[in-house]
Amino acid sequence: MATTAQLFEEPFDADEYIERLAWRTPGGGSKGGAEAFDPKRLLEEFENHIEELKQLDEKIQRRVEKLEHQCHREAKEFAHKVQDLQRSNQVAFQHFQELDEHISYVATKVCHLGDQLEGVNTPRQRAVEAQRLMTYFNEFLDGDLRSDVFNNPDKIKEAADIIQKLHLIAQELPFDRFADVKAKIASKYHDLERQLIQEFTAAQRRGEIGRMREVAAVLLHFKGYAYCVDVYIKQCQEGAYLRNDVFEDTAVLCQRVNKQVGEVFSSPETVMAKLIQNIFENKLQAHVKEKLDETRHSDVEQYLKNLYDLYSRSTALATKLTEFNLGSDKHTFLSKLIKSIFSSYLESYIDMERDYLRTRGAMILQRYYDSKNHQKRLIGTGSIQELKERIRQRTNLPLGPIIDTHGETFLSPELVVNLLQETRHAFERCNRLSDPSDLPKNALLIFLLLVDHLCVEHIDYALEIGLSAIPSSDAKNANLYFLDVVQQANSIFHLFDKQFNDQLMPLISSSPKLAECLQKKKEVIEQMEVKLDTGIDRTINCMVGQMKHILTTEQKKTDFRPEDENNVMIQYTTACSKVCAYVSRQVEHARKSMDGKNVDTVLTELGVRFHRLIHEHLQQYSYSSMGGMLAICDVAEYRRSAKEFRVPLVLQLFDTLHALCNLLVVAPDNLKQVCSGEQLTNLDRNLLHAFVQLRVDYRSSRLGRHFS
Repeated sequence: MATTAQLFEEPFDADEYIERLAWRTPGGGSKGGAEAFDPKRLLEEFENHIEELKQLDEKIQRRVEKLEHQCHREAKEFAHKVQDLQRSNQVAFQHFQELDEHISYVATKVCHLGDQLEGVNTPRQRAVEAQRLMTYFNEFLDGDLRSDVFNNPDKIKEAADIIQKLHLIAQELPFDRFADVKAKIASKYHDLERQLIQEFTAAQRRGEIGRMREVAAVLLHFKGYAYCVDVYIKQCQEGAYLRNDVFEDTAVLCQRVNKQVGEVFSSPETVMAKLIQNIFENKLQAHVKEKLDETRHSDVEQYLKNLYDLYSRSTALATKLTEFNLGSDKHTFLSKLIKSIFSSYLESYIDMERDYLRTRGAMILQRYYDSKNHQKRLIGTGSIQELKERIRQRTNLPLGPIIDTHGETFLSPELVVNLLQETRHAFERCNRLSDPSDLPKNALLIFLLLVDHLCVEHIDYALEIGLSAIPSSDAKNANLYFLDVVQQANSIFHLFDKQFNDQLMPLISSSPKLAECLQKKKEVIEQMEVKLDTGIDRTINCMVGQMKHILTTEQKKTDFRPEDENNVMIQYTTACSKVCAYVSRQVEHARKSMDGKNVDTVLTELGVRFHRLIHEHLQQYSYSSMGGMLAICDVAEYRRSAKEFRVPLVLQLFDTLHALCNLLVVAPDNLKQVCSGEQLTNLDRNLLHAFVQLRVDYRSSRLGRHFS
């Protein structure tokens, strides 16, 4: 049985258990060993083992039944004990309630007895106090202060308490009968008050916080308590402002005094508030007045900088001071102090800001034009100018004399940065110094000045000069600088737009002024776009005019009807070479001057006009067989230039033109086949016929018959 128990090891596995049993049985092994496998012996062993397991199971079952019986018995005993304890606890709780009621009864009796004793003792104490005060009053009445309390300096606290009470009593007495004694009490009252203040001051100089607290508590009931606080405030500021930074000195002083005030005075928040009020109305106000008045009329720029700096530092100081206990509404209290200092300066702030920006902007502009030795032209306004603008937009004609700017765009990044920098500072000052209700209105006024100086006086003026400098389309060897103006104007307007979004929008985003600003910005953009579009259109016309001039002067009729058809050595004509070189320069120039979709728009327009010019130019000549080949070579070169545009439409146009030129060299019998090709099948028959008519052999070969 012991061997069987050993086989039940944790964790139990039935398969493992059978294997162990077979392994322990002689002849029960399955793979060789000392004895051969004996199934009968193994079966016998299994049957014996099963009997042992049955006996073991019966034994364990009897033990389990015994333990269950014992458990039930102990559970009943434990339940009886719990019931006995509950009954005992209930008895104890009843005793506790009785004791609590008894204690409450005794406490009520004691309180009642105390009230009775107090009712008897209070009148007695009052009578004793009245008798004592009458005794001291008699001494003042006799004029002889014999009591030690009035003559001993160490008992000044008791004397102060007595004289304060006598002073209150004396005020109720009739003046005609007690004038003399009232005067004596008042004299002693003021004398003791003066002594207490002197004692407080001396204790403050010695740094004796405990003595200061005692004297302040006595003085609290005297009229001179406020004067005591004033003396304390004045004395604690002595030696506190030795540096040049009054704001930092104030913060350090208040930090140091705050702890002391809480230890000395019974109402520290009142004393602390009075200290801060004294500092603002004296030290800070004098400092602000000195800094601002010396520059208000002599240096407006420095005045605005000082005003912004002083106001910012004052509000920062007020924020630091809010950590102290100054009463229930300390934020309003500090705001009123700051307003009392700066109100006279803030009322006129926006007017001075506008005057400064107006003067400063005009000076920056004038300084720039002076550096260019340029006298600004007067750009007309009103109905005449509007009429000219309409005529120019509809006819694309230059109105007025053409100005030679010698390549100068009259747009300065440095000037723009200076104007935007000044405006950025103005927006910062406006945000800090304007009343919240006036902030959007003031920000709009500053924005309008920026529009006037930057957009009207600088960008718009440069566009007008640029438009005036664009030569006519038939000018020869003209220099085109308007695209440079476009490039710089776009760059400048991006900076202007960035400042609009970064600095102006936060100031007006929740105000009706936002709509005004957006409308003004929209008007400025539209005016600029009209002039930019006009200038670009006229510039493209000039480019086409230059190409036309090159073709007119360089292209010869003999180019396409050579005298010796067998001795043509060139790949393309000189006119074609010069036009392609010119086009490449202008495409590169346009690509550098534009950005985004504007590049494709401008190059598309230039490419379409370039194609129209070449198309019309080719129709002015008649072509021999070799001349037609040379025309195809020219168009192939033009098409190579068209690829630089990177515009599918332009390339398609030149592909079609190249296909049309094939009509100049194709054999008469193949004309119909060529015309029905993919690139020509959709073209107008008259156009195809016109190109066929350019052939020298048109009439002699009866090409019209083949074409029809």
